[in-house]
Amino acid sequence: MAHPSLSRRRLLQAAGVTAAATGAGALLPGPAHAADEYDTLRLRWRDMLLGTGYDPADPLYAGRLATRGADAAAFRSTMAPTSASLWPDLPYTASNGDQVSATYSRLKTMAMAYAQPGTGLTGDPALAVEIVAGLDHVHANVYNASFNPNGNWWWNTQIGSAHHLTDLAVIMYDHLSAAQLANYTNAVFHFVPDSRVATYSGTSTSANRVDLCRSILMAGLLVKNSAKMTLARDALSPVFPLVTTSDGFYADGSFIQHVRHPYAGSYGAVLLGGLANLFALLAGSTWAVTDPNRQLVFDAVEKTFAPFLYCGLVMDGVSGRAISRETGDHVRGHGIIDSIAVLAQGAGAAERNRWKGLVKGWLQRDYYLPYTSNANLGVPALARLRAIVADPAVTALAEPVANRVFPATDRVTHRRAGWAAGLSMSSHRISFYAYGNTENKRGWHTGSGMLYHWKEQTLGQFSDAFWPTVDPYRLPGTTVSAKTLADGAGGDFGAPCPTSSWVGGAGDGTFAVAGMDIRGLQSTLGGRKSWFFVDDAIVCLGAGIGCADGTGVESIVENRNLGSGGTHTLTVDGVAQPSTTGWSATLTGAGWANLAGFAGYVFPGGATVKALRSQRTGSYHDINALMGSTTQHTRRYLTLWFDHGVNPSGAGYAYILMPGADIAATAARAADTGWLQVLANSAVQQGVRIPSLGYTAVNFFGNGTVGGVLAVGPASVMIRESGNSATLSIANPTQQQTSIDVTWHRPVAAVVFKDATVTVLGSGSSLQLRVDTSGRNGRLHKITVTLA
Repeated sequence: MAHPSLSRRRLLQAAGVTAAATGAGALLPGPAHAADEYDTLRLRWRDMLLGTGYDPADPLYAGRLATRGADAAAFRSTMAPTSASLWPDLPYTASNGDQVSATYSRLKTMAMAYAQPGTGLTGDPALAVEIVAGLDHVHANVYNASFNPNGNWWWNTQIGSAHHLTDLAVIMYDHLSAAQLANYTNAVFHFVPDSRVATYSGTSTSANRVDLCRSILMAGLLVKNSAKMTLARDALSPVFPLVTTSDGFYADGSFIQHVRHPYAGSYGAVLLGGLANLFALLAGSTWAVTDPNRQLVFDAVEKTFAPFLYCGLVMDGVSGRAISRETGDHVRGHGIIDSIAVLAQGAGAAERNRWKGLVKGWLQRDYYLPYTSNANLGVPALARLRAIVADPAVTALAEPVANRVFPATDRVTHRRAGWAAGLSMSSHRISFYAYGNTENKRGWHTGSGMLYHWKEQTLGQFSDAFWPTVDPYRLPGTTVSAKTLADGAGGDFGAPCPTSSWVGGAGDGTFAVAGMDIRGLQSTLGGRKSWFFVDDAIVCLGAGIGCADGTGVESIVENRNLGSGGTHTLTVDGVAQPSTTGWSATLTGAGWANLAGFAGYVFPGGATVKALRSQRTGSYHDINALMGSTTQHTRRYLTLWFDHGVNPSGAGYAYILMPGADIAATAARAADTGWLQVLANSAVQQGVRIPSLGYTAVNFFGNGTVGGVLAVGPASVMIRESGNSATLSIANPTQQQTSIDVTWHRPVAAVVFKDATVTVLGSGSSLQLRVDTSGRNGRLHKITVTLA
């Protein structure tokens, strides 16, 4: 590596700047006075980048500012400019990756260290010259209107590099000539031409569209080009309407990117953050976003994002390939929470106050990664979130007791006092898993009925190196073939999908039922799975499970990450099991099990369950070749599963999951043999009744009568009885039928309420219904009756 001072001298000479000029005192941090509306917006964006209203001496900020300065100094000292790179480890023309974007990112770190207080480099005039010289170096050698860098389009040309470059130009604006600004912005306009936002298709939809608009808008702002800014502002409009196919927001609150991936926790987060920032930037200006459809973004806070946020984390089931990145669910969750805080600034008073209450509650309950310890939050976000948490006028809102079914994305969330769960399924509409750019190479079975659950005291379950160390063939809740799969099996960006259509469920906002006609990835595996979400438990049924792969088939009850040294006690039918790593057992006739600190598991009528304590080692690079480090992580696991054997036919299972339950609660549930009635568990129907809750629910994969409920047509039916009232919730999970008929053989005195889609064909001795499902969207249909 070249000597640091020599590297900087070469850089300055290449830029035509003498070393003496760096000490002239002409370069000062801080913006010039706003001369017009463009300047006002540019300075507003500068404040958004750098933060305002914080004390740099406050320990909360001082450490981050000092770290920023140290990082900048390290980058400054290792610059070794050649025509091929500014830093030798980031060659401009590498065949893949994000080298250009990463180069701009390092320069941006240096610029922020120059402009922010308390970095140790604040206002250093020599640093300012070096940053500008670096900008000119990148422009001259790679990022210009006559050159096309290699590598990933998102990172190296249209979004990553464009965002970093325009941010850099905003921060260093007072040190750039008109010619330099023109050079930089012309490069952006070259890589992101107007045609990129002319049609809403391909890679110019949803989150990508917002990012492309930001690239154009910020470049236009820098050179005071109103036409470009107007183009970018108007090109946001296709993002706002609800969609019924492909990318975007759906009426049920789902968010999809790459055609078939649930992505609220990743691409959706980018979209939310991008729009929140652009709304804030342009508010009150000539280019303010006034499209009335923008209300969809405000509505999405509680329809799309809040259901998947729990105690600071965002559930991995809607984060796609981002689960294979080391940032983790809490870091992603904090980013969404901060975006909500930004969006709240432009919301109505009622929304703003409620969202602040949500933000405060989420952050206060995140014991695993307090937001003040999240190194990924910059000073502006920290200051913004701290102001909300410290505001005595803001009342922290509790986690809701609620259930949400998302038919457009084959997802379900279930939340109770002290715990939450998330279910991830797949169908011909939704992919088995999200894979692309060599990320999430072994996420094959994350859509095969993976059942996540957290309690407020175990928030690190999927954060603590879970994904690089877990056995990817044994994800909790799934039924899978042990057939070996290649990394990235099935294809990327929207592929692969199962062939099945019966996936979904029905719920009333508190309880629910869900099911899936399961298919295996590159496998002959098939079967039926159902989940019944009630007050303190989730009842899980499997039936008709068959496979001809020549390999074993398993249904995973649990695969719990115990951390690097956890020995949490497993108690089975009152007997504590060994805690030695490597212990395994076949638990014959098990009635119940309890894993201390995590959950209880009840096996109605007894079952043969296998158990294993293991220690597994892996790196994020194993599952993410693009971003993962090779650092090895070792974690201990406790796994419980049903072994269906090799090439099973007609196999099944039944168990009750009780998240957060202790030994006493688990044993009591197992002893209460009348609590649960399994009405059916076959490949045609699966249903249960819980008399104490007035709960009856059936998944009809085929026509028939179960528990007094008859269905003609594929249906998911849930009935809640309370006193002399009952509510039926009905859905068509296949999203293919135009109507289904449901009869409840129960005397009904009167119909109190019904959706317009429900026609009452008869009542009295029984309730006969025809449900119009011609919308083919899996939506819920409700009817409330008085019982005779």
